[in-house]
Amino acid sequence: MAQPRTGATGEISRRTKETDIRLTLNLNGSGQANIATGVPFMDHMLTLFAVHGFFDLTVNATGDTEVDDHHTVEDLGICLGQALKAALGDGGGIRRYGHVALPMDEALVRVALDLSNRPFLHYGVTIPDQKVGTFDTALAQEFLRAFSLHGGITLHVELAHGSNSHHILEAVFKALAKALDQACTHEPRTTGVLSSKGAL
Repeated sequence: MAQPRTGATGEISRRTKETDIRLTLNLNGSGQANIATGVPFMDHMLTLFAVHGFFDLTVNATGDTEVDDHHTVEDLGICLGQALKAALGDGGGIRRYGHVALPMDEALVRVALDLSNRPFLHYGVTIPDQKVGTFDTALAQEFLRAFSLHGGITLHVELAHGSNSHHILEAVFKALAKALDQACTHEPRTTGVLSSKGAL
């Protein structure tokens, strides 16, 4: 059984002229999700993220969705990244790296990440449809860019194959959760930061 992870909880409040978000992330959770973003597809994706990463995640968000979902989705990525950084502190005692190849029916997505404090996103995902329901599928990349930037994550996301847009996006969020779960898990062989420099 994995030991509890460093830190535990990050709590973020962000209010702008476009959005109002309150988000709490508990890395030592059990997959409990209480999500209300005003963007139903993101409610679904963030619930998957919590369940498959064994994170407890509470999100209450409102935004100018009458314009479109862009501001809300991007700011959700900002807040989740900031909450992750707050929960991890200096990053001491964790495995730091995670990698998952995750199938969702016909789709296969690979996610590799490093909690490096050097944000970078490679997004090698081509989604066949512009919309899944009312959700603009291009916004998944905007969410991940904001998440990686504000979480200090080197993040690579690749679609190996897949044809159903919903399945592809589900696989992205599930794979992200599983890889992050790996990276945040306590590493008993180190008491400090896993880096030859001694700091991230």
